[in-house]
Amino acid sequence: MAIHDWPVSERPREKLLTKGPDSLSDAELLAIFLRTGCKGKTAIDLARDLLIEFGGLRQILESTQEAFCKAQGLGDAKYTQLQAVMEMARRHLSEYLTKEDNLNSPDQVREYLIRQLRHQSREIFAALFLDSQHRLLIYDQIFYGTIDSASVHPREVVKKALDYNAAALIFAHNHPSGVAEPSAADKHITTVLQKALRLVDIEVLDHFVIGDGEIISFAQRGWLC
Repeated sequence: MAIHDWPVSERPREKLLTKGPDSLSDAELLAIFLRTGCKGKTAIDLARDLLIEFGGLRQILESTQEAFCKAQGLGDAKYTQLQAVMEMARRHLSEYLTKEDNLNSPDQVREYLIRQLRHQSREIFAALFLDSQHRLLIYDQIFYGTIDSASVHPREVVKKALDYNAAALIFAHNHPSGVAEPSAADKHITTVLQKALRLVDIEVLDHFVIGDGEIISFAQRGWLC
């Protein structure tokens, strides 16, 4: 049976408009994105098949272009649409965080960093540069690759902080392995950066390590010197 023949209350688009997007299942949300099904399948049927094939909604959203476009009902056009939607979501959250007092909410900071870093296939060391009121000035992905004292250069971090006229920083990096537990190198470079920034009166508020479904805060664990 085609979706337009379903009861109005069960159609994904109508359900979203009347009950809100959080009332929809993963398959229903994906079906709205797909818009149409394929021969012998409604958009809902196709969405369910894709969720099974990829292993879940997150795996679809974070799949490579090659893997995404090979799946039935998908292709380059859908891939570009999806990337645009995800980038708009990231930019929306970034703009939200620039508003006064938003960085007083640790949950908002965590959500922003998770969106920026969790899906990355390589290790990225980033920083939130903040003003004296702890409002966001800019988010900058500074270094790429394994995080250690050889790849993260304190002098460059200090220079960027001065260029942005930052009064405080929050560091973050991801572990593509999915294990968020900080390494000895993570702890060492954080201490080195703190000492370098302290020389120019810039405070390090926290360092977050993002894994798969977990985020660890150095501040909460009492690891900031």
